[in-house]
Amino acid sequence: MTKPDSGPAPGNGDHVSTRAVLDEFAAGDPDDHLRLGDLLSGLRQTAFGMLLFVAVLPAFIPIPGVAGAISGPLVVLIGAQLLFCLRKPWLPGFLARRGPYRRSMVRFRDRMARWLGWLEKVVRPRMEGVLDHPVASAFTGLLLVLLGLLLALPIPFTNYVFGVLLLLFVFALLERDGALMLVAWLAGAIAVVVFGFVSGNLVQMLVHMVDGWF
Repeated sequence: MTKPDSGPAPGNGDHVSTRAVLDEFAAGDPDDHLRLGDLLSGLRQTAFGMLLFVAVLPAFIPIPGVAGAISGPLVVLIGAQLLFCLRKPWLPGFLARRGPYRRSMVRFRDRMARWLGWLEKVVRPRMEGVLDHPVASAFTGLLLVLLGLLLALPIPFTNYVFGVLLLLFVFALLERDGALMLVAWLAGAIAVVVFGFVSGNLVQMLVHMVDGWF
């Protein structure tokens, strides 16, 4: 039987390492259900990074349609809130009560262990103006909205590509690394151009959305 985890999210509210997040959430009963609302409690500046991290996890599940149906809309929701410069993420009640099982965090941590070791050597809090300035936050949000839309589209063999790309944004937000965010911007913009506008996938989706409004 699963049970919700009502404990506080790890971290001091200002900066929390990605490894610390994974270690905290992996500790305990693998059948525990980690609610999104609980994961975000106690976090301030890194709350968007934490929420984006959880949103990206389904992109690494090798089941067709799962990433698009779950990760895509969540990434769009997070991006829209950054685009409008909200200070902390908002979740509707039905989403706040949902979230991953602890076993998913364990598998992801074990799979990423080698990369996390490398990450700790090169990623650190720096150039935080790239994260906190309203214009920079809005640009991050815009890219996340576009990447979330692309992730939601049935583009073959792109789940891992977008998942890894979105992890750059996750690590930049969690580790407060503005330099890494600049790399994420560049990689995100290239992906939007290549997979979205050059292929016509994103343009076609936006046209359908506009047609639906009118």
